[in-house]
Amino acid sequence: MANTRRQFLQSSAALAVSLVGSNKLVVAEARAAQTQATNAPVPAGEGHCQVPTMKFGNVEISRLVLGVNLFYGFVHYNNNFAAAVREWYTQERVVEVLQHAASFGINAFNFVNVPRSGDDWLRFVAEGGKMHLIMQMKADDDATKMMELYKPLAMQRRGEEIDAAFQHGTMDSERAWCKKARDLGVMVGVGTHKPEVIEMCEEQGWDVDFYAGCVYNRTRTEDEWRTPLNGNLPEMSREIYLRGDPDRMYKVMRQTPKPCFAFKILAAGRVADAAVPDAFKKAYASIKPNDGVYVGVFPKNKDEIKENAEMVHSVLGATTA
Repeated sequence: MANTRRQFLQSSAALAVSLVGSNKLVVAEARAAQTQATNAPVPAGEGHCQVPTMKFGNVEISRLVLGVNLFYGFVHYNNNFAAAVREWYTQERVVEVLQHAASFGINAFNFVNVPRSGDDWLRFVAEGGKMHLIMQMKADDDATKMMELYKPLAMQRRGEEIDAAFQHGTMDSERAWCKKARDLGVMVGVGTHKPEVIEMCEEQGWDVDFYAGCVYNRTRTEDEWRTPLNGNLPEMSREIYLRGDPDRMYKVMRQTPKPCFAFKILAAGRVADAAVPDAFKKAYASIKPNDGVYVGVFPKNKDEIKENAEMVHSVLGATTA
């Protein structure tokens, strides 16, 4: 009887979700559900260790935030791997991973608006999923529209845009973007791969709530690469990960009282499996108690969500739910 009921509920949910994107009523209901959930507590899962939380604005979010890149094949490795990841990550798997992450108390997601991501998110919501969205905002994103569609907790200017502006001397336009986002009534953040960007924003007193910093500086110019590489230039200048970089970013994060999120702590998968626990330990030991970490997962061969949650739980000494 239980199996029959479960099958009925699953098939009913699948039927409803299949209409998302084509049936306006279902999409509207999903958005309404997201609106209702925006200020509501996000429930923790049952039966698993729970990732510790941090105060972020008016809510508590998990100090481990689910990253988005791998969902859509942004692997920062090579084209073959990117294609394999995109093929594996169907909409069903994206929703399943979001649900599994929530069961470990991971209640925040670093969402980005790319093809299919909105439909995947609406399906997750239509199936009862709840997470706080910390949205990466690209140059072509309409902040007002994104606010209406997804009701994010926070909007973070993406590091690619920020770093390009920093290199071209056009940071005033990025500061103006942050002001426009503030006027929408959302928490505002700056993403970057460069510690000096955070230092500059702090020195100039930007009106932002948080920073997201890649612990590896991926956006060095050719001239900037010549110094650490003794005049040589790498074949893939944006995919070089130097072991000395994380300490520089962590130092700047500790110097600002504002919450910070460290990302790419595993060097986009380049950290060896045996060294992953140490990378997590170093990250949390190097940041403040009100800081968090973004980490993406590709759980094709093992349950990376479970492993990551248990490592964070162990490092931070939290209790089980």
